[in-house]
Amino acid sequence: MLGETLKVQDMNVILRYFGKLSRRQELSQVFDWMQQNQKINVASYSSYVKLMGNSLSSVEALEMYKSIKDRSTKINVSVCNALLSCLVKNGKSESSLKLFTQMKRDGLVPDVVTYSTLLAGCAKVKDGYCKALELVQELMSNGLLMDSVTYGSLLSVCASHKECNEAEKYFQKMKAEGQSPNVYHCSSLLNAYSVDGNYEKAEALIEEMRSAGLVLNKVVYTTLLKVYVKGGLFEKSKELLKELEAFGYAKDEMPFCLLMDGLVKSGHLLEAKSVFDEMMGKHVKTDGYSYSIMISAFCRSGLLEDAKKLASEFEEKYDKYDVVILNAMLSAYCRAGEIENVMSMMKKMDDSAISPDWNTFNILIRYFCKEKLYLLAYRTMEDMHRKGHQPEEGLCSSLIYHLGKTDAHSEAFSVYNMLRYSKRTISKSLHEKILHILIAGRLLKDAYVVVKDNAGFISRPAIKRFAVNFMRSGNVNLINDVMKAMHSSGHKIDQELFNMAISRYVPKPEKKELLLQLLEWMSGQGYVIDSSTRNLILKNSHLFGHQLIAESLSKQLVVSKKVKPRKENAR
Repeated sequence: MLGETLKVQDMNVILRYFGKLSRRQELSQVFDWMQQNQKINVASYSSYVKLMGNSLSSVEALEMYKSIKDRSTKINVSVCNALLSCLVKNGKSESSLKLFTQMKRDGLVPDVVTYSTLLAGCAKVKDGYCKALELVQELMSNGLLMDSVTYGSLLSVCASHKECNEAEKYFQKMKAEGQSPNVYHCSSLLNAYSVDGNYEKAEALIEEMRSAGLVLNKVVYTTLLKVYVKGGLFEKSKELLKELEAFGYAKDEMPFCLLMDGLVKSGHLLEAKSVFDEMMGKHVKTDGYSYSIMISAFCRSGLLEDAKKLASEFEEKYDKYDVVILNAMLSAYCRAGEIENVMSMMKKMDDSAISPDWNTFNILIRYFCKEKLYLLAYRTMEDMHRKGHQPEEGLCSSLIYHLGKTDAHSEAFSVYNMLRYSKRTISKSLHEKILHILIAGRLLKDAYVVVKDNAGFISRPAIKRFAVNFMRSGNVNLINDVMKAMHSSGHKIDQELFNMAISRYVPKPEKKELLLQLLEWMSGQGYVIDSSTRNLILKNSHLFGHQLIAESLSKQLVVSKKVKPRKENAR
């Protein structure tokens, strides 16, 4: 009864009440009731998405949006902005851009908030900088002006995509328009400077911030540390790290990891280990990233015992894993050839419900190949492919070779197809490599597909070898197709192949049509059959029909008379 007396505005108040208390379950229940009882308006939709925050998945948000029947509500800028923001926060930036295009078709008139939201997502997508420029151009063509938030998002995109000069340009443009940069803008520009370690510009920006009265927070100091490390200024980096500690900004491992990673990449492994030991001595909070840096560094330097020792230490101290630390430990055990520990790491990933990434699969496949467990490597690559990771050509090529050597011909062809249908450009030699493997495995139908699609990348001897094998034992129904594919690729078909093809048809009267079609095609392409093949056909003409054979051979005779003078003139 009470629900009937409450108005939409009252229900929105209740929504906001549960939202402020972070009681997501009640918030969702109230919203569902509002939808079912049609006590809902524009503010209800936008408030619900905002108040649910990260608790609302992108799928749920999209389903909710699709359920909106009122067109004016569906293209309301506040509702659209809330949904687009939800998608971006859930890592679905590509989806947000596609939905934005659809929203505009439906009648959405975007505002500055819309563009700022989408720009923020461009920082994490491929070709994000180009997409960001398109959005900025569209924003301006719609008569809108960039505000502080829009500039902040754009600077972040520039930094993420290593567009340092562009970041500087927009930073100066922002100031020229009378907008004062805040700490967020400055930290984004500092991040852009960290790409090439431009510490001189970074230090000048820090002075500018101090002059403007901006407070240098943890993000700013940490980003400046990143600049120093990238620029190879390790002594300055160590001094700055001490400042971070003094300000209480180094209670977690990230600043230490930045310095350790830079030292490792510059070949200063002992100094990196010293920083790691110092961090451990101070009991700095770690999520395992520091361990993964050092374990990986020891592995690359061939110090497998040190890597294993550190991996064991992490296992004893912490019961917390992520894909980065597990990959580092997995790599250490793989390089040491310790199969039991490798399997133990894989079990930990399963038990912790941690999905393997591209690096995990590559580590395992290389290890299985090293141990000559090629079928296990193949199954791992299958799993990698199913999960949407693109395999590396060098690794695929090596696995294809070894599978072929161990007579796993169909598995080798499967790996070839994984690579062929990925978005990568593969080397021309791989087509011939798989062709030889397929011929050896008598997979001639698959070999035909390879030749038909890639004849231009395969040598003449390899094509001839394929053709001879196909004529001997390939599918008789495809013989004519093979002939035509070879001819189309520019391969001149010799009498040996024609003789072999016709010899396959002779014992099979039911293939009369195919034989006649081949003879007809040969005449049309100017090919002539030799006397021995002609005699073979005549000898068995009763099986195919004397009249039809006579007509086909007469056409061949006409062709041979035309070809003979050409040969004589050529002499």
